Amino acid sequence: MKLVFSGAAHEVTGSCHYINVGGKNILLDCGMEQGRDIYENQDIPVLPSDVDYVFLSHAHIDHSGYLPLIYKNGFRGKIYTTTATADLCSIMLRDSAHIQEFEAEWRNRKAKRSLEKIYEPLYTMNDAEGAIELLVPCNYDERITICDGVDIEFTDIGHLLGSSSIKLWLTENGVTKTLVFSGDIGNTDQPLIEDPNYTDEADYVIMESTYGNRYHGEKPDYYTELARLIQETFDRGGNLVIPAFAVGRTQEMLYFIRKIKEDKMIKGHDGFKVYVDSPLAVEATRVFNKNTLAFYDEEALELIRKGINPIAFEGLETSVTSEDSKAINFDKSPKVIISASGMCEAGRIRHHLKHNLWREECTILFVGYQAEGTLGRTLIEGTDSVKLFGEKIGVRAHIEKLDGVSGHADKQGLINWMNGFKVKPKRVFIVHGQDEVTDEFAAYLKDEYGYDTFAPYSGAEFDMLTNTILSPGIRKVIEHPEYTSAPKSKGAAKGEALYKDLEAASARLKTVIAHNKGGANADLQKLLDRINALCDEWDR
Repeated sequence: MKLVFSGAAHEVTGSCHYINVGGKNILLDCGMEQGRDIYENQDIPVLPSDVDYVFLSHAHIDHSGYLPLIYKNGFRGKIYTTTATADLCSIMLRDSAHIQEFEAEWRNRKAKRSLEKIYEPLYTMNDAEGAIELLVPCNYDERITICDGVDIEFTDIGHLLGSSSIKLWLTENGVTKTLVFSGDIGNTDQPLIEDPNYTDEADYVIMESTYGNRYHGEKPDYYTELARLIQETFDRGGNLVIPAFAVGRTQEMLYFIRKIKEDKMIKGHDGFKVYVDSPLAVEATRVFNKNTLAFYDEEALELIRKGINPIAFEGLETSVTSEDSKAINFDKSPKVIISASGMCEAGRIRHHLKHNLWREECTILFVGYQAEGTLGRTLIEGTDSVKLFGEKIGVRAHIEKLDGVSGHADKQGLINWMNGFKVKPKRVFIVHGQDEVTDEFAAYLKDEYGYDTFAPYSGAEFDMLTNTILSPGIRKVIEHPEYTSAPKSKGAAKGEALYKDLEAASARLKTVIAHNKGGANADLQKLLDRINALCDEWDR
């Protein structure tokens, strides 16, 4: 009964974990990495054609995006997920395939002129449609027998429409172990969807740690803050541009803006328009409207009972064709533009940034997590210029972030979910977090709450029958020459590698300090003296 960690190990995206039980090969998620890839992921230990089942936590591409790729490489098993997730995947995987094909076409136009090698898309629309055909929709809170020795149950985890944690009952050689995979644990009091539900028992837990070192703080008044930004931007004569994930965050923004319009919170700009410029977001909104009764929270359902659509209002314009999208930038009146992708790595948002970033009267408002290495992260960190479509664009627009709007639980939310187990699991695996965060959160759960934790690197192996770590995984850093301005000498490259190792050692030192909490005073003083001596010697 083996568990192998492949993706989202000491990284935030690319969720993928492998299970072998009773001769069956199972994947928990099959996600695509987004943003800069830090560590080299180890392949799952079997061919895609030998995978029997995939259990999918939710539809976000960093959890589902490689499903068409394993289909392309021979996977023909079944993909079990919730009904709403299956609906969302049917549009998101097609959209991802379209992006892959479009990028290949664009690269190959350049390659043809420079006589370079033809670029093959990661997968095609046919691969996406093949994977979609394998989806098996399931309900929440129903124990499902998959095969001899494998049962599963989906629990609403409150992260996205249809998102779930997954409980597995695994039996081998007459011994049954329970494993709970958290998926992405949702924030509380989000519009439209329910708060996360807890699970009461498990032998082993795999849990995410995206915000394992941060608190969202006091819940802000989203309506007042968003209305303020709209008002100030419109008064300057600018556009409010919101890069938003097409699925989930876009619908939440529509929920907020509907209320702002209803309460007439914007003065002097009556009837202002809100453009949703993303075919995927338009389709996703239809899925949200389809799944209201089964998946919406009580507040949203109350609006529906009154005949009010929670995410529709006067002045809402949807853009599907490229001509529709281009026309938005010919409209000179102040407006709100919501477009994907949320991290600005692809999609129509990049065109809107090109038209608005250089205008000091405009505002770019980020409302979601921005992974390291993405354009969104670069803008938030305060860059003076960016390159879009081969052109240098100065950044003069106001760059804002709506704090607190997150689909992920913060550190306290993660702790609350973990403490929902009535009996402590035998071991807790910490994944889906930035490099240092996984170690820090694992140490925190161990020191403060007594959990036996482990933050695996990609390729780590674990035996669930004997509760034994067979391998800690491989920490292999990927070099990113595209982020350097000139070729590096061997000495410079080695220096950068050593510096990365120093940063990793710094993170380890934090863990060592945490492990010594509550130790003897003499030992703590000895450790403090050695750290201070080291700092005195090397501080420059």
